[in-house]
Amino acid sequence: MEISSVPHAAHTPLSHGNISTKHAHLSYKIMGMQLQKLHRYATRPGLFFTQDGGADIIVRSETAEAMWLSVLEPLDGPSEFYLDAIRLPDDSAAAFVEPMMEHRVVTRRVPGYAMRETLFRMDGPNYGLWYVHLPKAWDGMMYGFRANGVWDPRHGLMFNPYKFLIDPYGKGIEGTAQLDPAAFAYECEIRDGRVVGDCYGRMSTLDSLGKVPYSVAIDDRDVTKHDRDPVHPHVQWRKTVIYELHVKGFTARAPWLAPELRGTYAGLAHPKTLSYLQELGVTSIELMPIHAKQPELFLQQQGKRNYWGYSTLNYFSPEPSYATKKAQQQGATAVRQEVIDMVKALHQAGFEVIMDVVFNHTCEGGNEGMTVSWRGLDNLSTYRQSAHPGHLEDTTGCGNTLDFTDTHNVMFAVDSLSYWAKRIGIDGFRFDLAVSTARLNGSFTPYHPFLYALRSDQLLGNLKLIMEPWDVGPDGWRTGQFLTPFSEWNDRFRDTARSFWVTDVAARLAPHASMKAKPMVSMQEIATRLCGSADVFATNPGRGASSSINFVTAHDGFTLADLVSYERKHNEANGEQNRDGASHNHSANFGVEGPSNNALVLNVRERAAMNLLGMLMLSLGTPMMLAGDEFGNSQQGNNNAYCLDDETTWLDWSWIHGPDDSPERRRMRSLADLIALRKTLDIYHHEDFFTRLTQLGLKKRTKSRVEWFLPDGSTPRDTDWHSDAIHAFTMRLASGHERSVAIVVNSGADDLDMVLPADCEWRMLWSSAQVHDDAPFLYSRGTDANQDAQDVEDAQDIEDRAATVNLKDGKRPPMAHDGLEGVETRNMKPQGAKEVASANHGATRERDMDQPAAELANRSGNDGSDGMVWRIPANSISLLAS
Repeated sequence: MEISSVPHAAHTPLSHGNISTKHAHLSYKIMGMQLQKLHRYATRPGLFFTQDGGADIIVRSETAEAMWLSVLEPLDGPSEFYLDAIRLPDDSAAAFVEPMMEHRVVTRRVPGYAMRETLFRMDGPNYGLWYVHLPKAWDGMMYGFRANGVWDPRHGLMFNPYKFLIDPYGKGIEGTAQLDPAAFAYECEIRDGRVVGDCYGRMSTLDSLGKVPYSVAIDDRDVTKHDRDPVHPHVQWRKTVIYELHVKGFTARAPWLAPELRGTYAGLAHPKTLSYLQELGVTSIELMPIHAKQPELFLQQQGKRNYWGYSTLNYFSPEPSYATKKAQQQGATAVRQEVIDMVKALHQAGFEVIMDVVFNHTCEGGNEGMTVSWRGLDNLSTYRQSAHPGHLEDTTGCGNTLDFTDTHNVMFAVDSLSYWAKRIGIDGFRFDLAVSTARLNGSFTPYHPFLYALRSDQLLGNLKLIMEPWDVGPDGWRTGQFLTPFSEWNDRFRDTARSFWVTDVAARLAPHASMKAKPMVSMQEIATRLCGSADVFATNPGRGASSSINFVTAHDGFTLADLVSYERKHNEANGEQNRDGASHNHSANFGVEGPSNNALVLNVRERAAMNLLGMLMLSLGTPMMLAGDEFGNSQQGNNNAYCLDDETTWLDWSWIHGPDDSPERRRMRSLADLIALRKTLDIYHHEDFFTRLTQLGLKKRTKSRVEWFLPDGSTPRDTDWHSDAIHAFTMRLASGHERSVAIVVNSGADDLDMVLPADCEWRMLWSSAQVHDDAPFLYSRGTDANQDAQDVEDAQDIEDRAATVNLKDGKRPPMAHDGLEGVETRNMKPQGAKEVASANHGATRERDMDQPAAELANRSGNDGSDGMVWRIPANSISLLAS
């Protein structure tokens, strides 16, 4: 039908290389459909289904000069728009650009691609928003955008109407970006798998449709209120134990799953998978990124992919490749439903679900990267621009940085997070390289608008919000500076624990004098980490110990097994000549680099791993562990396996059907016992530090109390706190209404008789020594994985310092209930333990970790002549309770 003329929105004359714009300002009459006004006021981008069977579609671009909605339909079916649109001839791909600038609605067959594309010219901009009402829309509809404007890459303007762009607010996505010249906004070619071209040169006139992903509409109108607003478990911080896993890698080799479920959302939701997690006892599952992803350009050029997922393609759509093949074939709606069902299953099993999100950069990389969405829609407003025109600021190491000084980008992130929390059911978020999201004028500030938007949001502000408190920009290390309600990864805890239990132990036992000369962790440093890192997190009133996310391993770095098996990274498989990944890991191999069959080496490695897990679970703060550490999963020394989607990164479950006394099963049982104890012991059920700041900045004591004892029972003096020669001590936690617990540390090479306070009867609840048979700490330092293990046995100077473990048969001792609210504990008071009488019975001294040590030196203390003598195994950490 004939419709009245609809003029183009006013804009300045265009200059786009080969694109003719002679019709840009002309009024016209065309034969075509009548496009109605929006059914809603355009305040937020997105696709919104309407009651007339259509949809309002809105997209943001503050610098575009024209915008089109592109709807795709298969050629083998009828078209909803064919009769009402201007039909273009089926000739070269470039033929559609001029007609779409001239007409309101055009349709064409896409050459070489079994699709029909119908283009609707959008109205706008209205405060940066472009909008159109689509008369017909449906669940599963494939769509995207094309944008036009100035092509001037040296000033950050990269508009190219030949590039098909996905919707940043799209709820579903299908397809991937191929390494093809058409996927780039500038003219280039692919030579030997490499992109050759000048990203500041001529604009490409190759149509990218069919070479890049497309968005998929999902109709939520029939969703019930119960499903739309899920109930969040809200596990209390003080009872939280976080378990970081990769959706695919966790079950890709799981023998309990049918092959079609392995490595999928459905596989993670399987009853047997959930049963395993319940047996371990963790409370909160932290998923590595499940946003739709796209490999970085340099990985594609190597034929690799970003396995971890820290390369986001879309912040609303889940990654399709983690869904079952059946769901992928059914389409984006089925993929999303599988994610929703996974979250529901985890909730029903008692778990929270925390999602790792990457709002610091996108998959488009630097200016030389592909154009799939944001770069083509509004490069200037999306990415932080550097002081040099045409160059992007990069504080992420990934080529670009999202600009959260732009209010609309902040709104975009909050909209995405709210969608995942309300519609999918996510209970919290971990923000990758969070410092990059909170920079103003180049510098970090805890008062950034993005952080205020999170904390003030009624929904998001009450979920778990975890920050990775660093980036690669200037002054990027900001641990402890994010304020309430944010928690943060505590790298100080990680490095201290590793040094104390791995490299310091290795140095003391090494036959090489050069290793002994290395500085070691002082008692004050290790004690401060055990107490929740008050020096880092108590500086701001209102923050508690739960603000510290304690961890010893994470996806980024060595696994726990590799941390105690390798002195050096082995990242050759990544294709960067082992240059990538951290070189300073606080790791040790205890005599053999890599795998070993020597029992002495294996025993000392296992003890080191259990000590790290013990310290992780026995410290104040919120523990986070890496999936697989509970049974010794290895990545063969690769500490940066982000691009390996194979058996290197997939958890090895070959032990799961093995003997009951296997090392893997014994370690897992021991850790499960410890997690259960942690969740049950009242002393850990508080979020306050032992001393903290009041709102006036004054120190204030809390109800809980910590006391410290040296092996002879005396309290440490000033010189003791700063000494790195003290390897053993007792930390006693007590309060007026709770039972006392004692954390007994002995990182030395010999068993020690240690004096504990005699004002109560102590019971051994857990020890890192319990997973072992009798075995001496006997090794020599080596660098060759093929070295003869006999070298270890011949090291007599180490054998002289051999430490033995009290567990004789290597089996789990019988349990005895002692009233800890149903938690099983062991009565392991050694035979022959004796009491020592003293005239100054009960005299102890309290140590507040944020008080000066010199102040405490003047306070009276126990001289060690009163207490119970316990024989504590060498190189161990133990938990006792009164």
